[in-house]
Amino acid sequence: MSQNPITAIATVGIDIGKNSFHVIGLDQRGAIVLRQKWSRGQVEARLANMPRCLIGMEACVGAHQLSRKLKELGHGSTCDPTRRDRRTTSVTQKRLPRRCSDRR
Repeated sequence: MSQNPITAIATVGIDIGKNSFHVIGLDQRGAIVLRQKWSRGQVEARLANMPRCLIGMEACVGAHQLSRKLKELGHGSTCDPTRRDRRTTSVTQKRLPRRCSDRR
C-alpha cells in the first residue's frame, strides 16, 4: 500500500459497523491506496473532501441514509445485498427440485 494522494482514489468500499467504519480506497488499477478505520462522525466529513468516486457498501439499515448523503455530495453510491440475500435471491430464481413426496 503506497502513500498516494487522495486524488488517486477511484473506488471506495465501506464496511459499516455500529460505531466505526472500515474504509478501503482503490485506484484505477485496483491497487489499495487507502485503508483506514473511521468513526461514524468522520465518514461524511472525510468523503466530502474527496474527489468524486464510486462508493460501495453492504446494504443495511444505515447504508441507505449514508448513500443518500453521499449522492448529495456528488459521489456514485451503491448498496449491495448481503451474502445471505444474494444466496436467497439466486435460489428463488432457479427451479427447485421436487420433494420426494411429490414424485409418483
